[in-house]
Amino acid sequence: MKKGYVQVYTGDGKGKTTAAFGLALRAVCAGYKVYIGQFLKGMNYSELKAPEYLPNLEIEQYGEAHFVHNDPTEKDIQRANEGLDKIEKIIMSGDYDVVIMEEVNVALLYGLFDIERILHIIKNKPDTVELILTGRYANKKIIEAADLVTEMKMIKHYFNDGVQARRGIES
Repeated sequence: MKKGYVQVYTGDGKGKTTAAFGLALRAVCAGYKVYIGQFLKGMNYSELKAPEYLPNLEIEQYGEAHFVHNDPTEKDIQRANEGLDKIEKIIMSGDYDVVIMEEVNVALLYGLFDIERILHIIKNKPDTVELILTGRYANKKIIEAADLVTEMKMIKHYFNDGVQARRGIES
């Protein structure tokens, strides 16, 4: 890849993670090496099996086995910062062609780390690394720093009718 850009997938609609994983699949199939760091996630999602099928894909979770709602614990903050330290090294190494910072926007919203660190990563990443940031509530500074921003807007969702996350579709 000659030039890597910064993409943001945000909004209240379903599909941000799905879009990022679709891009990861496309990149791996084109011969690129992909790393996905999942902030706020420590649960067993179906996509964690993807590296078994896609050898140039690596996924790590930087969260606990619970959802963070407004009041993160010290452990949530610690795990997020350890993950941010790791993913920053991975990005700056240039060893991966595509790096996805999944749910980083929500981690910022909950104050798990400072936005200036993310802006520093965006500004200083190697030119050859494509960087994708996902999650609702993307900060305006992140949107301004990005090259591409896609907003997923919820029009209708069966969750509102009581349908829980389904294995292989939402989890």
